[in-house]
Amino acid sequence: MSFKSLLSQWPLIQQLKTGARGTGLEVMTERTRNLRPKNEGAEVARSICPYCGVGCGQLVFHKEGKLVSIEGDPQSPISRGHLCPKGADTFELHTHPGRLKKVKYRAPYAREWTEIDLEEAMDMVAARMWDTRNRTFQEQKDGQCLMQTTAMAHLGGATLDNEENYLIKKLFTAGLGMVCLSNQARI
Repeated sequence: MSFKSLLSQWPLIQQLKTGARGTGLEVMTERTRNLRPKNEGAEVARSICPYCGVGCGQLVFHKEGKLVSIEGDPQSPISRGHLCPKGADTFELHTHPGRLKKVKYRAPYAREWTEIDLEEAMDMVAARMWDTRNRTFQEQKDGQCLMQTTAMAHLGGATLDNEENYLIKKLFTAGLGMVCLSNQARI
């Protein structure tokens, strides 16, 4: 390729030739024109930032079962597409090679942590909750119907909406008899 043809491809020369303002295609190199967004062709799912409880909207881009990108949702009435530094790092939270992917468990009096399956961990939590409820449940007190336990509590996250809080309250009060319920948004 000659020097003259190479020079004629330079964006500044293209701008001078065409009289363009320097804000369009004339200022782009061939490489720049061929660039594509990293989330092109990816599916998108709407989500909420997992951090502080403000509830900023996020767009989660995924392709072929792999996470591609997480960005602020411009349609979110709360954040209008903006994310704080923590929210902007949600992608790395999920993809960092040092992220723990197994449940760590340390049995009572044990010195070492062991890895257990998520299903086993969930079963342990459910069994312990049910055992606590059964041991501490009071049906009556002084001849009055009580039907409660004060040995367990629930603290909801601030990103829960009214409907979720309503269902949690019904499940934990009517289903388990818990009376100690609150929400992070109140604290």
